[in-house]
Amino acid sequence: MRLRPVALSLLLIAVPPALADSVLREVSVTAKGYAADELETAASTLSLSRDELLRRGANNPGEALRGEPGIAVASDSAQGQNPVVRGLKRESVVLLVDGMRFNSAQPAGAIASFMSLGLADRLEVVRGPASVLYGTGALGGAINVLLPQARFEAGIHGRAAAQFDSASEGVRGTAVVNASGGDHAVMVGASVARIGDYREPDGEVDDTGYDSDSYIGQYRFRIDSANELRVSMQQHTDEDVWYPGSTRPHPSPAIGETTVHSPWQQRTLVEAGYSRKGSGEAPLNLDLRVYRQEMERRIFARAYNPAGTDIGDIARTRVSFVTDGVDARADWLAHPRHLLSAGVNAWRMEASPERLLRSPPPNPAAPYVRNDPFSDGKIEALGVYLQDDMRFGALGVLAGLRHDTVSGEADAVGNPPVTTGLARTDRMWSGSLSAIYEATPLLRPYVNLSRGVRAGEMRERFEASPRGDGYFYVGNPQIEPETATQFELGLKGANNDFDYSLAAYRTRIDDYITGLDISGTPAAVAACGAPNAGACKRTVNLGRVTLTGLEAQGRWQFASGQWASAALSMVRGENEDLDEPLFQMPADELSLGWEGRVAAGWTADATLRLVREQDRVATVFARGTEDETPGFATADFGVTWQGKQQRVRVALKNAFDRRYHEHLAEGVSGQEIKAPGRSLMLAWQGEF
Repeated sequence: MRLRPVALSLLLIAVPPALADSVLREVSVTAKGYAADELETAASTLSLSRDELLRRGANNPGEALRGEPGIAVASDSAQGQNPVVRGLKRESVVLLVDGMRFNSAQPAGAIASFMSLGLADRLEVVRGPASVLYGTGALGGAINVLLPQARFEAGIHGRAAAQFDSASEGVRGTAVVNASGGDHAVMVGASVARIGDYREPDGEVDDTGYDSDSYIGQYRFRIDSANELRVSMQQHTDEDVWYPGSTRPHPSPAIGETTVHSPWQQRTLVEAGYSRKGSGEAPLNLDLRVYRQEMERRIFARAYNPAGTDIGDIARTRVSFVTDGVDARADWLAHPRHLLSAGVNAWRMEASPERLLRSPPPNPAAPYVRNDPFSDGKIEALGVYLQDDMRFGALGVLAGLRHDTVSGEADAVGNPPVTTGLARTDRMWSGSLSAIYEATPLLRPYVNLSRGVRAGEMRERFEASPRGDGYFYVGNPQIEPETATQFELGLKGANNDFDYSLAAYRTRIDDYITGLDISGTPAAVAACGAPNAGACKRTVNLGRVTLTGLEAQGRWQFASGQWASAALSMVRGENEDLDEPLFQMPADELSLGWEGRVAAGWTADATLRLVREQDRVATVFARGTEDETPGFATADFGVTWQGKQQRVRVALKNAFDRRYHEHLAEGVSGQEIKAPGRSLMLAWQGEF
């Protein structure tokens, strides 16, 4: 029998965690837009609970997802850990918090790090095009971080956590409190982190420390048993963040290199919403929200002379990306075999960056000169979708269709300013059709055909200025949108002793958007001007790229309370325009693990991560900026004590102190920043 979303959610709450782990499967709200059994979903999904996030001791979503099948991490710092899904980077993955998308043009760092993972209740991932629900940008998939919600539980309840790791001597503290009485519920939470420069086997990695503070709050008012109002607030602040992976030689002979840093950056979100929970034989559920999100950043480029002496900032950019949005979603059990859902999503993002430049060599006494990359940039999106979740006995079918209109414009670009040809509107269709069949609980084959879309983001459209990496960038206001078509075959299954998933896919992307290095070519003079032609990048469309991959993961309870696990990830990217491997593809990797009870209240675990060398690199497109990466292996060990309301964990990460970097680590070819070395992690979590 197929459980309705509301009933399934209530069942999960009612069953004790230990029993739920062995009897019930994972539920995702991101894959279908409402709570749905992952084993009945014809797509590749991943969910990490709060306990699993604590076990991993991650500071941000990228770090938490490292090693998962189909997911890699592109890093330029300890804070800047960008998840890469099936070979597609941050521009092609929609990042959400509580279902609201993060909007920002991100030249450095990780937009996914603009919230504290210590506060998260859950992290969910959908691999593969997810544009039907999430619109433009969801070619690679969607990542949703779910934060605590105010609950109608009488009295005051709360939880707290603390964490320390020896590699960075970093500490984090988190607390969430929920208070409820009658028809009112309030939740407040805070998480504070002080992260130092971490150590790799050969010594400390400079400029990898930072401070962050995160606060959340929500008030809910229950009008009656079916209707609720809510007001939510989130704020996250980072200070003194440096991006050592951005360090690049500078074309001026007076400057040796530059490094991007952010002395201060902040995300603030305010949301007001209404929800209705349906009842009866054909329940209709509604959720409406309006929100404003501001991403404020200070993005500076510090210069060093050829001798390595700090000579001050050569560029300072201050920008606020302000997004106003409206979401309306509904799901209706119109028929026992048809759960219909529909939605309207509209948002408008505005930005007008202020950039100040100093001519090299920087002189502390010299004034900055205003040189804005663009002014009054705007992107507006309106999407409408309809989805039908059908059930015919053991066969489940999901069909969805969406239309998006995305418009971009700016008042002026560059200096001297260009004021014409800056507006573009794209109308795009996306869709999906998938089916899954339950032959037995352990054998559920599925097929998924989906189409995703992505219009150019603000930086790709309007950028026209030098950046801290030493290149002059020129955008393209008339850039064509990408379209991705994916065909996926998969298998899933689970019982009390074994669960697994397997997926093979092929994705074709037309009009692939990328930044092409055209330095030193005749085209560079026309695009960037003669003074910048030696270090010039231009936003372009490639005709076609293809991605082919395989993902597999499984767990087996080989003895009572003893679980073995394995996970495999492989992806191949091809640049068909240039007949070479696609730039910056993740390396193949295999993870092997064990977790089991070792004493009353105690469990232990071990994970071995084996990453193959990456020798399939771009040569023509990359022009020497992508080097081969040696393979590596790391081992992590941990023990956890679980009491009635407390949990303590001790873990040793990178236990054998291996020196390595991920293939997608940023940095000058051959000088990428190294990953942390051996680190002892201590973590505590309690409830009251």
